[in-house]
Amino acid sequence: MKRHKQFFQRLGAAAFWLAVWQCAAMAVGQEVFLVSPVQAVRTLLQLLPQAEFWQRVGFSSGRILLGFGLGVAVSIVLAVAAQAWHTADVLLAPVLQLVKATPVASFIILALVWVRGASLSVLISFLMVLPVLYGAVRTGIQSADPQLLEMTKVFRLPLGRRLRAVWLPAVLPAFRQGCSVALGICWKSGVAAEVIGLPNGSIGDALYRAKITLSTGELFAWTFVIILLSAGFEKLFLLLLDCVTRAVTGEVPQC
Repeated sequence: MKRHKQFFQRLGAAAFWLAVWQCAAMAVGQEVFLVSPVQAVRTLLQLLPQAEFWQRVGFSSGRILLGFGLGVAVSIVLAVAAQAWHTADVLLAPVLQLVKATPVASFIILALVWVRGASLSVLISFLMVLPVLYGAVRTGIQSADPQLLEMTKVFRLPLGRRLRAVWLPAVLPAFRQGCSVALGICWKSGVAAEVIGLPNGSIGDALYRAKITLSTGELFAWTFVIILLSAGFEKLFLLLLDCVTRAVTGEVPQC
């Protein structure tokens, strides 16, 4: 009952803001400046049957998710190394702080010196999610129950049992929260890299073309696509991660 209530509340909120958007578009009266939600959806429906549309979606999704995957793998390795060796922790701290503090646009412009535009979104997505996931994994590792860790030493449990019984249950909740944040950052930064790098066949390239041709309907349609892709991949990834978490903690996964 509570879920149904939340669903209708969110639906009502979405309907309210769509009505505000529609009223604003009618007040402006110039589609070049602000299209209505109806026109944006109509433009999106015109894009959907085109092969080029799906090629752009596949191009950008593959590279942005590759950057996210690399960020997941490298952040876990670095977090474990920093937890195990104080020297690694000291050496990594200023680098990760620098990555967090540097504007995305600066990274994109600097990266264009070394990588091609087609690979830029992979690198930028990777760099933007790395400190987020690193911090999440470190938080999870540090939250492990010291008494359980002591018990595993006393009984000399093998590494696999220790991972399943102590480390993964401690790390996965924090890691899940980090992934939820990182996936949104990943898509924003990846598409921003494409808008500046302009690789042919990317969503960022389509956004830039829509902007210079004043095709505001396409601009809103592609923005809507990015939002859907980001939300969709986030839901799918977190669902899979929840299944893993349930399996690790001994519960039957409800996938």
